[in-house]
Amino acid sequence: MITGINHVTLAVSDLERSFSFYTAVIGLRPAAKWARGAYLLAGEGWICLSLDAETRHGPQPEYTHLAFSVDRAAFDDCAEAIRSCNVVLWKENRSEGDSLYFLDPDGHKLEIHAGDLRSRLAALRQQPYEGLELYD
Repeated sequence: MITGINHVTLAVSDLERSFSFYTAVIGLRPAAKWARGAYLLAGEGWICLSLDAETRHGPQPEYTHLAFSVDRAAFDDCAEAIRSCNVVLWKENRSEGDSLYFLDPDGHKLEIHAGDLRSRLAALRQQPYEGLELYD
């Protein structure tokens, strides 16, 4: 049985640039680094950066993205620190909780979000999506 998400791997075109972005801009903690990759800690989860000549050269048109949790009390400071690094924003927040949507150097869509599944479900109870089914 599945017990959780083990890790997320992101293909990157320039390992040093991406390593710097994910550690200095986003604040992930390095766990390991080698010639073609790196492991970075995001709370209890981990991200693998994998050097790949076939990686994207900009954002995909779809909504797929990776969201990182940020404490509500730290959200404004975290968002300002990220914005100050001249990131490209890809979406305005229209959902529950504070969010900042931005791109990494290869165009992967990222988000920082102050909220969790519980707060999202509470918001859905107040303003349900069309055809919503909740499984409690």
